Amino acid sequence: MSKVWRIGTRGSRLALWQAHYIQDELSKNGHESEVVVIKTQGDRVQHLSFDKLEGKGFFTKEIEQHLTNGDVDLAVHSLKDLPTEKHPELKVAALTARADPADVLLIRPELLDQSMAMHLPKGAKVGTSSLRRQALLLDIRPDLQCLQLRGNVPTRVQKLMEGQYDAIMLAKAGLDRLELDLTQLHSWALSPREFVPAAGQGVVAVQIRRDDDAMSDVVRSLHHASVAKCTNVERKVLQLMEGGCHIPLGAYCEMDPLQNFHVWAAWQAHDEEPLRRVKVSLGTTHGLADAVVEALKEIKI
Repeated sequence: MSKVWRIGTRGSRLALWQAHYIQDELSKNGHESEVVVIKTQGDRVQHLSFDKLEGKGFFTKEIEQHLTNGDVDLAVHSLKDLPTEKHPELKVAALTARADPADVLLIRPELLDQSMAMHLPKGAKVGTSSLRRQALLLDIRPDLQCLQLRGNVPTRVQKLMEGQYDAIMLAKAGLDRLELDLTQLHSWALSPREFVPAAGQGVVAVQIRRDDDAMSDVVRSLHHASVAKCTNVERKVLQLMEGGCHIPLGAYCEMDPLQNFHVWAAWQAHDEEPLRRVKVSLGTTHGLADAVVEALKEIKI
């Protein structure tokens, strides 16, 4: 009898989409699996903004603990939620192909003002749970009001539809994967080179125990090495800046056809400071993240 692998995941619709995607990929290779839902701190605590939650990994810690304990055989995460510090007992064994890494601005159509930057009226109330998105928004439009927005993706969209916000910001990858009906809203995908996404945005990560050679063999075919080259740079930038997944920092890396690497980064050191932006290009990933961090910190404010 073949083994049924247990996939640990959060229970949101998007997390379940990701888990079932991995389940389908395993099935194509003849592997049976079942999905195990695990509730995390980020799911339980909905009244606090992410920067107010204690510690790091509040969407991953409990899942990692179940994986360490052997309750599940592999865990599926949004790569952007995974802490950059290496877990002593776990490893990321596979990264999926990258979906569109862009952020999307969803606007109630009756408030659309195409004469203004970002098509938002003066003083518009924009919902976002991300300090990065807030810093980027206010860099472009200092008059905007950025309001706390929590809940899963469908809940956030529903809050916008109900008029609690004039606009909200979400990752395009999540919206595309859930195939939500957005026909009653104005949707605008922002260039990741300008509105710089979170490190690893758009990528699903498969995490396993370091000593589980059998599981490593099972998921090896799911791994995209070219994606890893770029997201490793992005995550190294985040790690060198000594911040969790939710500091006001964006890092986005592209590889061109000649295998040169280009990184766009944006960072706000303090609320009172303007946003710092850099673009750094090299023919190798070696030292690239260090060069990005050095360039960010050298900007005179």
